[in-house]
Amino acid sequence: MPVLEIVGWLGSAVLVLSLLQTRVMRFRVLNTISCAVLIAYNAIVGVWPMAAMNVVLVGINIWVIARLLRQRHDARVYDAVPIGLDEPYLRHLLTRHKDDVAAFNPGLPADVTEAADHAFLVSTEDQVVGVVLSRAGERPDEQQVVLDYVLPAFRDFTPGEFVFRPDGPFAALGTRRVVASDGMAASEKYLRAVGFVERDGRRVLELGAA
Repeated sequence: MPVLEIVGWLGSAVLVLSLLQTRVMRFRVLNTISCAVLIAYNAIVGVWPMAAMNVVLVGINIWVIARLLRQRHDARVYDAVPIGLDEPYLRHLLTRHKDDVAAFNPGLPADVTEAADHAFLVSTEDQVVGVVLSRAGERPDEQQVVLDYVLPAFRDFTPGEFVFRPDGPFAALGTRRVVASDGMAASEKYLRAVGFVERDGRRVLELGAA
């Protein structure tokens, strides 16, 4: 098989792979790579309409990627709001994703809300991107995270940070220290990204004085 034909098949394969992604960022990155390969292929064989279309798609993807990266820590884009543990929408969300939640948090009870005192939803625009559940910790001003769950599409980001910010909903409860759950402890990179540090065998986040 000629090298040029291999390049064309490779670009098409990466394009199909990109369409199978559930994560927003991963889809955009793979789609950009596939379009770049197809630009070269179509330019070499002289199929200029397809080359031009892929140039436009690369531009769109780069613009979206830049926007996602720029907004990932922007409190004007993401909201973290309390929600009652018995709210039907929260229960619907946890039931819908129960298998995924259990895969990352195998030690949790079937009804995770029974182990929690507080619940928070993280959203962007009108779309829910994550949920955080917590319970009282060892100190009056401490909260223990029970669940920090991010929907698959947003797992390239750290939406939980909007709950853990010094001016976030935990702080509004009078919380000064947040302790990570066992499920969170499995992702050291995520914990560092949102500000947790190891202390006395636990991963903790100090919110500071109000």
